[in-house]
Amino acid sequence: MSTLKEICSGLPLNPLPPNRGRYPNVPHAPIRTPNLTAEEERLALRNALRYFPPSHHATLAPEFAQELRQYGHIYMYRFCPTLRMRAYPIDQYPCHTRQAAAMMLMIMNNLDPAVAQFPQELVTYGGNGQVFSNWAQFRLVMHYLSEMTEEQTLVMYSGHPMGLFPSLPSSPRAIITNGMVIPNYSSRDQYEKMFALGVSMYGQMTAGSYCYIGPQGIVHGTMLTVLNAGRRYLGSDDLRGRVFVTSGLGGMSGAQAKAAVIAGCVSVIAEVDEAPLRKRHEQGWLMEVTSSLDQCIKRIRRIPQVNLSAVKVTNYYFVSYREAKSAKTPLSLGYHGNVVDLWERILLEFERTGELLVDLGSDQTSLHNPYNGGYYPVQLSFHQANQFMSTDPDRFRNVVQESLRRQIKAINKLADAGMHFWDYGNAFLLEAQRAGAEVQKVGGGATEFRYPSYVQHIMGDIFSLGFGPFRWVCTSGDPRDLAVTDNIAATVLEEMSANVPDRVKQQYNDNIHWIREAGKHKMVVGSQARILYSDQKGRVSIALAINQAVADGNVSAPVVISRDHHDVSGTDSPFRETSNVYDGSVFCADMAVQNFVGDAFRGATWVALHNGGGVGWGEVINGGFGLVLDGSDEAAKRARLMLNWDVSNGVARRCWSGNSNAYETIQRTMEENRQLHVTMPFPVQDEHVLDRALQG
Repeated sequence: MSTLKEICSGLPLNPLPPNRGRYPNVPHAPIRTPNLTAEEERLALRNALRYFPPSHHATLAPEFAQELRQYGHIYMYRFCPTLRMRAYPIDQYPCHTRQAAAMMLMIMNNLDPAVAQFPQELVTYGGNGQVFSNWAQFRLVMHYLSEMTEEQTLVMYSGHPMGLFPSLPSSPRAIITNGMVIPNYSSRDQYEKMFALGVSMYGQMTAGSYCYIGPQGIVHGTMLTVLNAGRRYLGSDDLRGRVFVTSGLGGMSGAQAKAAVIAGCVSVIAEVDEAPLRKRHEQGWLMEVTSSLDQCIKRIRRIPQVNLSAVKVTNYYFVSYREAKSAKTPLSLGYHGNVVDLWERILLEFERTGELLVDLGSDQTSLHNPYNGGYYPVQLSFHQANQFMSTDPDRFRNVVQESLRRQIKAINKLADAGMHFWDYGNAFLLEAQRAGAEVQKVGGGATEFRYPSYVQHIMGDIFSLGFGPFRWVCTSGDPRDLAVTDNIAATVLEEMSANVPDRVKQQYNDNIHWIREAGKHKMVVGSQARILYSDQKGRVSIALAINQAVADGNVSAPVVISRDHHDVSGTDSPFRETSNVYDGSVFCADMAVQNFVGDAFRGATWVALHNGGGVGWGEVINGGFGLVLDGSDEAAKRARLMLNWDVSNGVARRCWSGNSNAYETIQRTMEENRQLHVTMPFPVQDEHVLDRALQG
C-alpha cells in the first residue's frame, strides 16, 4: 500500500510499480473513439512516453499502445496509486505550505471513489470531467505541490504540470487552464483527438479546478431550482404532493433525489446504469428503487405501499420509508430503466384516463457528451449501448437522435396538457434540436427553445441579484469544524436578512433554512464540505467570520472557500448561465476570462479557466478559484478583495445587458463601496425612436 509520502515523491521508476490494469470493483469510463490515424496513434504514444526516461520506454510503450487501442486513451493504469484516494486531514500532507497541502486535499477528494464517477480514469463527474489526463500527471502534480514554496506558482496546461515557476507570495499558487483551444478547432471531434493525444483535456467545471465537493453541491442548487420552479409555475411555496419527473443519478444528477425530498415533492428519477442507482440507494438519497413501470405509476398516484423491506422483487430490495403518498409525504423513487420509456408510459396513462400525473419535469443526463456515455438511447440496453458507441459510432449517433425525438414527442404532449418542463442546462434541448426534435421557439433567439433553460426562467434573476453557489471545505476533516462553520454561516445570514429587499430576503430565508437543516440530511460525501447560495455581501461576511474562527481556534485548521463555476460571473455559457443575456453578447466570453484574471491578482490561492463544462466542449468558457482561509489578516484581506470582484464582475455584465435585478444590485453595491464605478446603461424608453430611425 502506497503512502502520502510515496505518492508525493514523484514518478516511481526504480523499480516500476506492477501494472494492475483496471480494477474490477469500480465503475469505468466508456471506451473512447478518437478515430486516430496511424500517425496520430504514433504521436499519442510518443507524447505519453515523454514523462519517462528512455530506459523504460521498451516496457511502457506496448502497454500504453494497448490502452490507447482498447480504451481510446492512455490512462497509465500502472501508475494509479494503491493508497485510498480521499481528503486526508491537511496536516498529513508532506508540504512546505498549507496552501499547497489544501490543494492536494482538494485533488484527492476529486478522485475519492465515493466522490468520483470513474476514479481510475480520473473522471470526477459528467462522464468525461477529468482531473488529469493520466496518472503520471497526478503524481508529478503531487510532487510539485510537496516541494512548492511561497514564492512559486504551479502552472497547469490541460492536466499537464508545466512546472513550478518563480512568483510573488501574493501570487496564486496554481494557475490552471483546461481545453484552451483555438476557436476554429474547438469541435467535439477535434477534442477526442486532442485528448487521445494527451495535449488537451475537458475539465468540466469543478473537476479540473479541484473544487468538486460531491453531489451535495448540486443538491442545494437543485433544491433551490425546484422551489423556485414551484413558485414560478405552480404559484406555491408548498410542493407537498407535487410530482417531479427527471432522469440521471450519476455524479451531478444523483443529487436530484435528495433535493426533491428536501423541497417536499414526490420525485421519480430514471437511471439506466444500475451502479449509480444502487449507490444513491445505499447512501439513503433514494428512498425506493424499482425496475417496474407499473410500480412507478402506482407510487406517483400515491397508492399505499405495503412493507416490502424483506421481499426481493425484480432483483431489488425495496425499503418502504413511508406509508401513503396520499398524505403528501415526500418520496424519491429510482426507476431502473430508460427515461423515454417512463415518459411514454406517463403519456399513455394520460391518454387512457385524462389524468396528468406530473407537475414538473426536467432531464439531467449528460447531453454535453451524448455519443460517448452521456445519454443512453431507449432502443438499446445499457450494455448494448456501451458496445455500439465504440464499435459502430455512426449507427449509435442515429439511434441516440431517434431516442431524443421520441423523448421530446412525449414531453411535448404532456406539456400541452399542463406539465411544466425546463432544460437543466445539460444541453438537452440543444442536442434535441440537433436531432431534429420539435423544440424550436417561434420567433425565439439563438439560445431560446420551446422550453426554458432553468437559468432563463428560474435561476437567472437570482444570479443577477448576485446569489450563487458559495462553498467551503474544512481541511481538518473534522465534522465538528463543519458544524461550527454551518452555525457561523447561518448566524451571518440571519443577521443580514433583516436589512435587505424582499426579493433578496426570500433567497436568504431559503438558504438559512438549508444551512440550519444541512447537517441533519447527511450530505457530506468525501471532504467535510458545505454549500449555500449567497450574494456578494453574504459571501464576504461568511468568509471573514470563518477566517476569524480559524484565528481564534474555534475551527481547528484552515478552510478552503470556492464556488461552482456555475455562478453569476464564473461562466459564459449561452445555453445555460448566460442564456438570459439578450443584448447580442451571449456568445462572448469576456466575463469568464476577466473573472479568472481578476481573481488571480486579487488574492486567490489558485484559479482555473476551462473550455467546456456543463453543456459541452466548445459551448462555454468558465472559470473558478480556491482560496485558503488560514486565520491571518492577509487571508481576510484577500477574501474581501477577491470575493467582492468575483461577484460584481458578473452583476455588472448582466446589468449592462439590461437585466433589471442586476441594475438594482450593482447600484446598491456602488452606494456601499465608493471605489466601485460601473458603467450603467441608459435604456431606450421609446421604441418608436428605433422604428423611425430604421425606417429612414
